[in-house]
Amino acid sequence: MSETLREARLEAGNGPGEWIFSAQATFSSVDVPLRLGAQAWGALNAARDNAVLVCHYYTGTMRAAGTNPDGTPGWWAALIGPGRALDTDRFFVICMNTPSNVQAHDPGIVTTGPDTLRPDGERWGQRFPVWDFGDLHTIQLHLMRTLGVERWHAVVGPSLGGLQALQWAARCPELAPRVAAVAASPYIGPALREAFTPFLHQVAQVGGLDGALRMITFFGLGADGLESMFREVDFNSYLSSRSGTASLPHILDIARLVGTHDLSSVAPHPQLFTRWAGVGLNLLTVNIAVDQFFPAAEMRAFAQESALAGVAHTHLEFDSAQGHLGCVNDTVAFAAPLQNLLDTPTPSMLAGASAVDSKLSGM
Repeated sequence: MSETLREARLEAGNGPGEWIFSAQATFSSVDVPLRLGAQAWGALNAARDNAVLVCHYYTGTMRAAGTNPDGTPGWWAALIGPGRALDTDRFFVICMNTPSNVQAHDPGIVTTGPDTLRPDGERWGQRFPVWDFGDLHTIQLHLMRTLGVERWHAVVGPSLGGLQALQWAARCPELAPRVAAVAASPYIGPALREAFTPFLHQVAQVGGLDGALRMITFFGLGADGLESMFREVDFNSYLSSRSGTASLPHILDIARLVGTHDLSSVAPHPQLFTRWAGVGLNLLTVNIAVDQFFPAAEMRAFAQESALAGVAHTHLEFDSAQGHLGCVNDTVAFAAPLQNLLDTPTPSMLAGASAVDSKLSGM
């Protein structure tokens, strides 16, 4: 196991199903006392083999389901709950904040990042060290083990959450035999690398937090989505409500993280496919026809190569008037395939095997 995390533990949070994950982390040779909030629904069964990790999107939080403090539903509430695709009568579903969670100024969101306090009481600021998807995977691996779970039943998520799910497939498919990535890609292409991210930094320098949120919303929804959502709603009031909880340093830190995503940096694609086919990974990828972050063609080509290599890879695409944000607002388009993924039996080569003994579990 990676030595970048030590003394991991879970403590009960303030509300029902809320948890605080804490550990001593080392990112880029800098020690960081890490604290991350988590939310869970359902219960672990006696075998502890029904745990599903849900990973949140760029500006999302642990509040994937249930009801938010303001009375609005969680961002994937349509998918998580009794009788839904992520049936909490069957599954224990947990979602944890990432480091540098964008909503760092929400009093109910626990995260550690540039805009949170160091042990000396000062903000981390630019002293906060660089961390990557390997570090995030290690954090989630320690969460799994702290729960006493040998392997996830599934790892799923939209957008940034989909990237995290794909990282699980690449790094530890033996510990995540079912993976669903919605509105994601196997690598960061020119839309994000050459357009969005440089533009985000330029806008942030001139327009600050408001400008960054304005730009993220435009890219996320597209022109049609903006028109439909804000035809009768004041856009500036919406941005003002978001800026009350968001952190610009965290927005930029997550953008940096996203820019490092590339499954081929874990292993060349043919090696990934051979390993996935060998362990019996079931993979679901879903893309949106008009997505300004992750063009569907990127994943479509990957899915075709994966399936040809013998991977149980289901890929689908759908149209959404809300562009990329269809991954959280148009969930009916992929609810049934997601449920079908969760219903697939555990691969025979993993059934009865102890995940703790996996040689690759600490990658």
